[in-house]
Amino acid sequence: MKILIADDDPQILRALRITLTAKGYSIVTAADGAQAIAAAIDHHPDIFLLDLGMPELNGIEVIHGIRGWSTAPILVVSGRSGASDKVEALDAGADDYITKPFAVEELLARIRALTRRVPQEETAAVVRLGDVIIDLAARSVTRSTADGVRQIRLTPTEWQVIDILIRNAGRLVTRQTLLTTIWGTEHAEDTGYLRLYVSQLRKKLESDPSNPVHILTAPGMGYRIEGLAAE
Repeated sequence: MKILIADDDPQILRALRITLTAKGYSIVTAADGAQAIAAAIDHHPDIFLLDLGMPELNGIEVIHGIRGWSTAPILVVSGRSGASDKVEALDAGADDYITKPFAVEELLARIRALTRRVPQEETAAVVRLGDVIIDLAARSVTRSTADGVRQIRLTPTEWQVIDILIRNAGRLVTRQTLLTTIWGTEHAEDTGYLRLYVSQLRKKLESDPSNPVHILTAPGMGYRIEGLAAE
């Protein structure tokens, strides 16, 4: 079970990493909100432990970003004890809330409760998109041709875009969700970035990029991916 811990207090990060590793969990840490989003995309944790008062992106912004493409349980671990803070976090998409300082036994109990909500079967890591095979775990893309199998290279940002679309196959992913998740709220209006990367993905993955049948645009709203098949 993989847990992502995001907190700007290095002592808390260290203490939680040691404690949870000793309990058999695999731990990924992030020191601010932007790192948390990047780590979430790279590592696909099963559970999130998030502070609210982080730099770069605050905890609420991180929750919104994660909820655009992941249903993994989110436990907020925060020094904010006000009812309004708890309500805002839960309304944003958090599953539970614990206030600092906390007893380790209570934290572990809450994690165990959230663990029971994690599906035992993961989304297929290898999918087919027409004549293209995408292996999310290995970060590998290949296309079958008459001359054999050809490797296709995606940039890190292209991987982020296609990963989010695949994990929401058949569903609309809004431009706001993609921009906030990948670049943060400061670039939430920079739709030119997004159009560029979607265009590049179509050139690499679609048989006819000018008439895409897999990576589709919902005008004025966002994008969705269609025609995926598990390998």
